[in-house]
Amino acid sequence: MRGRCRLLVSLFLIGSSFATPQLAIQSASQTIVESGADGSARGVNRILGGIISYARWPGERAGAARTICLVGDPRLSDRIAPTVPDGPVISVRHMSAAGVIGGGDCDIIFLGQMPVIDRQRLIAWVRARPVLTITDDDPGCSYGAMFCLTGRTGSVSFSANLDAIGRGTVRVDPRVLKIGSDGGSR
Repeated sequence: MRGRCRLLVSLFLIGSSFATPQLAIQSASQTIVESGADGSARGVNRILGGIISYARWPGERAGAARTICLVGDPRLSDRIAPTVPDGPVISVRHMSAAGVIGGGDCDIIFLGQMPVIDRQRLIAWVRARPVLTITDDDPGCSYGAMFCLTGRTGSVSFSANLDAIGRGTVRVDPRVLKIGSDGGSR
């Protein structure tokens, strides 16, 4: 699988398009978490910070603050607060799907548990907008978010949906696939 990931990431780098809808790569990326709610929150936030650190928004100014709009109820941690070492300040706002679509001014949307219709509306709304989408309520990455977090006993891992990333205007460095395996450090 690891060789296949490298091949597909290489194809993504040279601008290939994929014919299959919702092509998701299960990466080897994961981070070990300590037991308890604090350990889970640190693991989730470490992965989120790593993903954000590898994302580039159109017309980005160095160090520009970023806003995560948290929609629904997160499954892995209710304390979403990623930090990006030497990166932008990240603020978190709890919002409804309607609030985001109505002008929530979000750079990142974190999709927790929510009605399927709200998830579909948000994913459709995001297309062609400079918004990064991350969820912890779709381990197969089949509903269209760019990154999908999964928790298992003692670890948090993620999948990257290359189809969704390729259609978005936020550019994601393919090296993001390795952030979890080295503990979030670069």
